[in-house]
Amino acid sequence: MKINKNTARSETRSRLASIIGAAVMAATLASCTTAQDYSRPKLTMPSSWSFAGKKDAPKPPELADWWKSFNDPTLDSLVAKAVDGNLDVATARSRVAEARASLKQAGGDLYPSAAGSSSAKRAKSQAGTANAFQAGLDASWEIDLFGANQRSVEAARFGLNAAEEDLRATTLTLIGDIASNYVAARGYQARHTLAAKSADLQRDTLQITRDKESLGAGTGLDVANAEGQTYSTEANIPELAASYSETVNRLSVLTGEAPGALNRIMEKGRGRVPTARLAVKTGIPADLLNARPDVRVAEYKLSQAKARKGVADANRYPSVTLTGSISTSAADFGDLARGSSIGWGFGPAINVPIFNAGKLKAAAEVAKAQQDQAFIAYQSAVLGALEDVENASVSLTQQRRRNAKLSASVGSYRQAAELSRTLYREGASEFVNVLTAERSLYSSEDGLIQSRVALANDFIALNKALGGGWNGKTASK
Repeated sequence: MKINKNTARSETRSRLASIIGAAVMAATLASCTTAQDYSRPKLTMPSSWSFAGKKDAPKPPELADWWKSFNDPTLDSLVAKAVDGNLDVATARSRVAEARASLKQAGGDLYPSAAGSSSAKRAKSQAGTANAFQAGLDASWEIDLFGANQRSVEAARFGLNAAEEDLRATTLTLIGDIASNYVAARGYQARHTLAAKSADLQRDTLQITRDKESLGAGTGLDVANAEGQTYSTEANIPELAASYSETVNRLSVLTGEAPGALNRIMEKGRGRVPTARLAVKTGIPADLLNARPDVRVAEYKLSQAKARKGVADANRYPSVTLTGSISTSAADFGDLARGSSIGWGFGPAINVPIFNAGKLKAAAEVAKAQQDQAFIAYQSAVLGALEDVENASVSLTQQRRRNAKLSASVGSYRQAAELSRTLYREGASEFVNVLTAERSLYSSEDGLIQSRVALANDFIALNKALGGGWNGKTASK
């Protein structure tokens, strides 16, 4: 049977036109998607803070480099050292790199893929020895009819955003820990110095009681009380020294160094508890949605869950893949490209999920439940952020009042201690008055130092609660 060449060419063109038409139709359907575009979750936020006065105008927080309000160069250097060397921050950076690579990996599904192959073979048979060379190229492209691949890319992008915010959150937590431990270490230094100084004064008083006893003007009871008070004060010194060492060791580890690495650095400015010079502007509650990195992480994870829900929904619908191949074979390598040895194929492949025992529907239901959980987690993060700011602000305000009262009490007890000691030397007062005054003075001075530490920690906590204002320049390197 003789085939007309024109008829064969016409049939070939008709088939190619049908295939091209199918491809165009598939590309047109690619605009159909099962997921919605991104939008920020809607939550009802308070219009103002409960601690804000009615006449107070809300001012945007100014939180960049907030720790520099302490005006402490040593603290500034420790923060910079920690951001560069801390292992938790390094791990968070690695997660960002992983998420960035995952985004690239997911994006690859939007484009055609191609793979080449080649082989060379020499075989011997009864007919003789022959060579066989073969080369080929296979290509495929899944038409994203219902947006499954696009939603996978969105999920990966939101995952990258969440990883970047998690890096920022890790950095802010680290800076807060550095500042808190630094303040605690300075507090232990100051309390150690106070205990040693108070013990020296109490030993002087002890010597006075011994001298009075030897002259018959005092009693053994006075000496015993003076000794007991001196020993009690001295007993605090080892405990304070141990707490200081533990805190400095923690600081060293936070900066990525071995324990004890900061001992020499911490001897500079010994015992000076940092005091913030500036008031904290809290803005309005809605500012937390952008400022708090943990809230942003929860928001991006919610968006990621929505995108994954879109993927699960799209998987329940048909998918179309365009495939193509070209191959050539020859007995000689130089003949591979000749027309007589070339074969090719092109066409669409359609996959229609007909029966899967409800597996795809269940997967969509799982994704919906995970989306609901992510929304609850987002709500919880926002409420937690609001609580943190309210608590930190109230604590800071009340601690300032307490600090002022303690400062006044220290002045009064210092005057009482000096007067009682003078009167006791002159024999115009009993030793019990000296004992009470010195004990009260030491207690009030120690309490004032602890209040300064608490005041600095409340300042740190409020800045952290507001989002910290880390600019990310060091963290994103």
